[in-house]
Amino acid sequence: MGGSEVADRDRAVCITGIGWTTALGDGLDGVWQQLMNGRSGIRPLPADGPLPAPAAALLTDGVPAGPPSERQVRLAVTTASAALRHAGCPAGDVDTLVLGSSLGPHLDDAAEIPPHTLTDTVARQLGVARSASVSTACSSGADALLAGAALLTGGEAERCLCGGIDLLTTGKLLGHQALGTLSASGTVRPFDTGRDGTLFGEGAGFLLLETRAAATARGARILGELAGWGASNDGTGPTAPDDTGAGAVLAVRRALARAGADPADIAVINAHGTGTLANDTAEAACYGTVFRDEPGPVVFATKPAFGHTLGATGALEAVALLLALRHGTVPPLHQTRTVMPELTLPLAAGGGRKITGTLGISLTLGFGGFNTCLLLAATDGGPA
Repeated sequence: MGGSEVADRDRAVCITGIGWTTALGDGLDGVWQQLMNGRSGIRPLPADGPLPAPAAALLTDGVPAGPPSERQVRLAVTTASAALRHAGCPAGDVDTLVLGSSLGPHLDDAAEIPPHTLTDTVARQLGVARSASVSTACSSGADALLAGAALLTGGEAERCLCGGIDLLTTGKLLGHQALGTLSASGTVRPFDTGRDGTLFGEGAGFLLLETRAAATARGARILGELAGWGASNDGTGPTAPDDTGAGAVLAVRRALARAGADPADIAVINAHGTGTLANDTAEAACYGTVFRDEPGPVVFATKPAFGHTLGATGALEAVALLLALRHGTVPPLHQTRTVMPELTLPLAAGGGRKITGTLGISLTLGFGGFNTCLLLAATDGGPA
């Protein structure tokens, strides 16, 4: 093996710790089992809530009540700390915190706070010296991981703690009500012919990324690799995606190329799967273009369980994808009963599916035309 190959392998982006806080709880095994059982965290909001619509709010014993800005910091610190404990890595050994959120400065109680204030506050409380913020709508959590991977492969860092966070707020709910994206039936049905919109959730997900050299040096358990990533922008409008899926195709192909993988190598897709008419149409078109060979990878989605957590969704779905690869199975989509004909790949509708293979992708499609694809590879690092 030549020197450049050794260097590339040493800088491979390894995942050594994961953590999440969801409407189904925060334990990795417990939440995964609930997903496999078809449980959903979507429930009616309190009568005095921002809207009389169901949502996947966090459990009351998860993050204490209080002003959104305080809840946001507490949620980020709690979930990031869980990922560090899972990795067995002190926060002081992390070079950079990269935090994504769709909210930016737009919390209901903090309209004038600069977007980086949240990240800087979280980094100080954790004890991480350097931080960076990402706000690319629904792709924020995925783009935080992409940014961390770029820092590692570029030699700018050895360890990056990356994740996404989002809360339910009155402004967010009212905005999407005006856009008509919320489900009137009270269910999220990805890729169903009768889908009628999405429902929101709140939560956080974090992954500790390390170069292989750094992980090996401290004897870390390697759960998987972020083997490829790609991004693009449709530029078609402020909210609606390109219904041809062309921008998403470019993101997926860039991730495959970086990983040196072919479409036939992909075993599973954690889809964005919002259950909205436009998003699912664009996403199905993307998969039909990239994955032409039968039977193709198995598709699943977590928004029927977690709600659409916007800026957190890319990080939460990366955790779910890694767990699916490590368990060799994907959770069911009980709410999806009649699969739209445009989706030609096998969908985990009606029951969980076994999968074989070690590679999977997670795709996010954000307002503003942001498309981000993460390609994960499972490794034999013992139980997650």
